[in-house]
Amino acid sequence: MEKLVQEMLDKGVLYDDARREFEKLFIARALQRSNGSLGEAAELLGLHRNTVARKIAEYRIKRAT
Repeated sequence: MEKLVQEMLDKGVLYDDARREFEKLFIARALQRSNGSLGEAAELLGLHRNTVARKIAEYRIKRAT
């Protein structure tokens, strides 16, 4: 993780952009692991399912069917 952060800083990636990309990928992987189940993904993430649903819409993440 340290190396990734260093590379991002070297490339001029801003904090907000990095945070959004990390959050989007983290949620997408939780959805994959839960086979698209919003409730299971929310549990994996430690978030309320409404928060996960809002983030899915915000980031336009596709859910597995």
